[in-house]
Amino acid sequence: MIKLSRRQFAKSATAGLILAPFYQMLQPVPAKAAGKVKRVLLFCSMGTSPDLWTPTRVGGPTDFSFSAATAPLAKIKQHLVLIEGLPSGNPGNGHGAPDGLAGTGYGNALSVDQFLGDRLKAAGVNAQIPTLLLGAETSAGGGRTMFNRGDNLATISSPDAAFKTVFGAAPAPTAGGGPAGDDKRLARRKRVVDLVKSEVTQLKGVLGKSQQQKMEMHLQSIEQVENRLSSGGGAISCGSAKAPEGNLSDTLIANMAHLDIAVQALACDITRVAAVQFGSDQSMAVDLPGLKGDQHGGFLHSGAPNFEQLVKMEIWLAERFVDVVEKLKATPEADGSGSLLDNTIVAWCRDMGDAVVHNQQNMRFVLAGGEGKYLKTHANGRYLKGAGGGANRHERVLLNLCEAVGVTNFSGFGDPKLTGADKTPIAAVGG
Repeated sequence: MIKLSRRQFAKSATAGLILAPFYQMLQPVPAKAAGKVKRVLLFCSMGTSPDLWTPTRVGGPTDFSFSAATAPLAKIKQHLVLIEGLPSGNPGNGHGAPDGLAGTGYGNALSVDQFLGDRLKAAGVNAQIPTLLLGAETSAGGGRTMFNRGDNLATISSPDAAFKTVFGAAPAPTAGGGPAGDDKRLARRKRVVDLVKSEVTQLKGVLGKSQQQKMEMHLQSIEQVENRLSSGGGAISCGSAKAPEGNLSDTLIANMAHLDIAVQALACDITRVAAVQFGSDQSMAVDLPGLKGDQHGGFLHSGAPNFEQLVKMEIWLAERFVDVVEKLKATPEADGSGSLLDNTIVAWCRDMGDAVVHNQQNMRFVLAGGEGKYLKTHANGRYLKGAGGGANRHERVLLNLCEAVGVTNFSGFGDPKLTGADKTPIAAVGG
């Protein structure tokens, strides 16, 4: 067998680009209905300044006023639950990866996206992509993502690469067409999959431990493709996916494209868990009309006392969150069971609570979903501060996300020292 070096492997192909055409060959397998919703979409960003986020007036859980930074959220208030007042397992942590989505930074922590992907698969939800991680420049400034599986996980940075990975390319016509041509094309693609598996297996032998773990995950995804091809899957039937447009070299424009891809992937049932991260935990370049600079070093750490630039940044992010929710609401389910929003939980999660002083004493979430579904929504919106009693940790909100899609065995996720009521979703959030 020919041995491959890293350079030779890179020159032969990248796994993502080689495998992209095969996704059009995969037929989604009907998934078991487990929870009150089917999907989770994570909208991830840096922490903020608490004074900018907290409602300016609170008369009760359904009687509050949005702050200037969160004002755009009022447009979809009937779908929202805002939560703060919950510390992480490492409240003094200066940067929140992986604590923000893992509940703890101890050992080989699993972020909630990975945990959900695993548990849904075990429950028979055979999504083609168990967890879709997207985001431009998520290693900027030497930073990290909020996604973790034994080690920090990278996102697909390029929207073009993300689109090809999710939707692939249209299969080329074969001479003569018909079943015989289809069989030949399928056999040819199986041979290519076998070749990629062989190359990936060889490459594992020359990589470090963390890279080997990531390559093993990729090898598993290749095997999933192989299994689908062997089962004779047909073409995906989900309409015409829209390819990304615009200046995709700009971080924020790229991430807007990533959000569109994530929504399309959810609509096509290609994935049940998708995430888009804005920047890394160290840096995000911003080039908007009237707002330019770096979110971390500039807006967070050089904006006191008024944080005018940070307020503008938070408003822009809130508007994008509203866009996503409205797009989900406007997209009907293929089976006629309402809109995508009716069957999705959208969660705005942050890597820190108070990013100005760098701690996780008070983590913040914005959750959105369909009215009358899992979330306990209200026409005026809902605002909760703390969970009441027990450890009162932000991990409990992550457990709400799990419960929403029917994952109720939380073993293997979060802080292993939490037990009993401390290891339960917050009842006031949803159920």
